[in-house]
Amino acid sequence: MKINQNTVLQGQRVTLVPYTSAHVPRYHEWMQSEELQRLTASEPLSLEQEYEMQRSWRDDTDKCTFIVLDTEQWLLGREDEDCMVGDVNLFLTDTEDPTLGEIEIMIAEPSYRGRGFGKEATLMMMSYGVRNLGITKFEAKIGQENEASICMFRKLHFKEVAVNSVFQEVTLRLDVSDQERRWLLDQTNHVEEKSYLGVQET
Repeated sequence: MKINQNTVLQGQRVTLVPYTSAHVPRYHEWMQSEELQRLTASEPLSLEQEYEMQRSWRDDTDKCTFIVLDTEQWLLGREDEDCMVGDVNLFLTDTEDPTLGEIEIMIAEPSYRGRGFGKEATLMMMSYGVRNLGITKFEAKIGQENEASICMFRKLHFKEVAVNSVFQEVTLRLDVSDQERRWLLDQTNHVEEKSYLGVQET
């Protein structure tokens, strides 16, 4: 999605940056993991296919993707690729309801799981979706075995609305009422929005 191609969202633990071609080799390396393929219901791609996917995600109007970086490492001046811990996505694929966003979070680096990185990245993406993309409803589709992710979304006020036994998938949903919107913006009021090009040039 081109709307976020120059957007950096800097939080406490995580910083979100646009998914660029520079991130592809590390991302490709992650996706060779059978565990991540299983958790994300993904098929392994060749490196060239991964570059094609990155380009389509950048240009498609119905996908918003950020790479999740470790803020502490990133502020030390390390390259993005050396600070990458995962990614977070919003899919606006319901043509009848453009206010519905399907959200996905992946913390690919095992040492970063269970430490609040996924939670902060998800809250930051939800806040971005509400403020910039007009999202008023979120859905998350998660494999039934991924209890940590299901638990995290429940803590973020999502409710289970469906179970697909064929795909072994749980769908959780959050309708963003005025109260939820205030809570969400309050949870992310520490986030600074910056220009990605400006940051790269400093």
